[in-house]
Amino acid sequence: MYICVCKGVTDHAIREAVSQGAERMRDLKANLGITEQCGICACHAKRVLEQALMQETPAQPPVT
Repeated sequence: MYICVCKGVTDHAIREAVSQGAERMRDLKANLGITEQCGICACHAKRVLEQALMQETPAQPPVT
């Protein structure tokens, strides 16, 4: 799904950026151009970023 129509950035591209080390909106802006034009995509991009970060973080085993 397109997240940033101005720059043609999809949710897949955001997830790929996270897998390559993006951790903040600033990283997405630098790498993909998110929010550089109209900015309407910011809240959607942030949500996809947060979801992708949660999936990238391995579950911690319970402390015994």
